[in-house]
Amino acid sequence: MSPSLTIRSHLFTLADLRAWSNTSASSDLSDNDRQALAICHEWLSGATEFVVRTSGSTGDPKPITLRREQMLASAQATGAALDLRPGCRALVCLPTGYIAGRMMLIRGLVLDMEMTVVEPSSNPFASLPSDGGFDFMAAVPLQLQTVLDGPPGTLDRLNAMQAILVGGGPLSVALEERIQTLAAPVYHTYGMTETVTHIALRRLNGAEASSTFRPLPGVEVGRDDRDCLRIRGPMTLDHWVQTNDLVELQPDGSFQWLGRWDTII
Repeated sequence: MSPSLTIRSHLFTLADLRAWSNTSASSDLSDNDRQALAICHEWLSGATEFVVRTSGSTGDPKPITLRREQMLASAQATGAALDLRPGCRALVCLPTGYIAGRMMLIRGLVLDMEMTVVEPSSNPFASLPSDGGFDFMAAVPLQLQTVLDGPPGTLDRLNAMQAILVGGGPLSVALEERIQTLAAPVYHTYGMTETVTHIALRRLNGAEASSTFRPLPGVEVGRDDRDCLRIRGPMTLDHWVQTNDLVELQPDGSFQWLGRWDTII
């Protein structure tokens, strides 16, 4: 099975994505749409390096270069952790110009998923047909809260999913409580641009709910002399990445996030 991308009801096959050119693109495409198509085309063209801008979580925002093997390792690790299989229907509702949205596309290409890109907004389902279903999505807390506050039918769409990721910001107590009403597995993500998005997941609901983040396959974590998390794995090219996040390491290899060292100190 080959990956595909749907934008504004237009289906782009693998061949379409390989051949795509911004100069001949339809005029009704948004900047986010064009960015999504450009990312897919660049990946399928065999590019080995990708320039992305950091969020500033480990210092001032800056452009950094990620290698293809880092992004491939990240996509494969997420696929293994969540059992994402070819044909999985993925909703891409995050800005594709940033690492979280970009990696949703890369996961789709690597794992042969059927991707649908929508314009980033507080309600990812707003522009979609009511009968459209998905297996996988990643959202920021505001988006998930908006969907949970929507009509009853939106809950059915969430509950039909195999995995829902939420990250990019803190989760309120109220949102965590609302997530408990969902049957679909929901995971809080931990990661940053330097680690090619998340390197650990925390299950938020169901029998496997936890207060700790479990590293993805192949990821090693430790602490520096401040008790701040450091990370190493194939998505960091096996180099240690140091964070300013205070953590408590658990005997099972997971960790609990306690706060930011630079904020607490």
